[in-house]
Amino acid sequence: MASNHGSVAHLLPQTYKCMVSAWLEEDCPSFDYGGFVVGESMAEAKLLGKSPGMVAGVPFFDEVFRQLDCTVEWHISEGRSFTPITHCATIRGPVRKILLGERVALNTLARCSGIATKSARMLSLVRNAGYSNILAGTRKTTPGFRLVEKYGMLAGGCDPHRIDLSAMTMLKDNHVVAAGSITRAVKAAQAAGGFAIKVEVECQSEAEADEAVAAGADVVMLDNFTGEGVKVAARSLKERWKGRREFLVEVSGGLTEANVAEFTCNDVDVISTSSIHQGVPHVDFSLKIVQ
Repeated sequence: MASNHGSVAHLLPQTYKCMVSAWLEEDCPSFDYGGFVVGESMAEAKLLGKSPGMVAGVPFFDEVFRQLDCTVEWHISEGRSFTPITHCATIRGPVRKILLGERVALNTLARCSGIATKSARMLSLVRNAGYSNILAGTRKTTPGFRLVEKYGMLAGGCDPHRIDLSAMTMLKDNHVVAAGSITRAVKAAQAAGGFAIKVEVECQSEAEADEAVAAGADVVMLDNFTGEGVKVAARSLKERWKGRREFLVEVSGGLTEANVAEFTCNDVDVISTSSIHQGVPHVDFSLKIVQ
């Protein structure tokens, strides 16, 4: 996982700071009436973790308060789990500005931490089932909030999968229908993306996977197979193409904590699931001014 090799925060582009500015502008587009009430006196606030989970999203939280001339001192490191109630961080600055950033910072931290917590739990399940390869998310992320959600997957130990449409060519059923065949779609994708862009093909059968491999796909996705069907198809594909073509086998479609163990076998290179980031419960945090 990325966190074994360095800080995940070092992956972030500088544009995340512009995102934070936009969130603050959205939350207070005009007068700050509540801020007027409390004034500019210096204050201290405690960030409290109120439900079990993993802390993730620290750079976004920190940047909210940095832009508001406040400081954040963390008492628990990113990627660490906690039980409630835990004093996770202390924020210091003008009381008006602490409250101005409160909801933006808490919402972002809660969402990112929820994804990291779910990602870590799912990763633990597949490791306990004997799976040693990649567990990944998907591109089913929230428009405008993708960077935070992908960050949460990384913080939880999972692969974020492709970041956007420019990161890898994913040829799904609609691409194949529109192109006329898997082979035509792969050849067109290779011509457009060149040697630097991988091509993945979503396959509904082993025969489609064979066509994708023969056409030169880098990754074949076995989509909506049964657990047993995945194991048979992945093994068969690897044996049939051994020494002739190098490719990865990905499995996706309807995978959850309840059934993911059924799909684990080490002939599968990647298990991807949106369940680690879609509809995930938030980790509950609150901010309390110290009196």
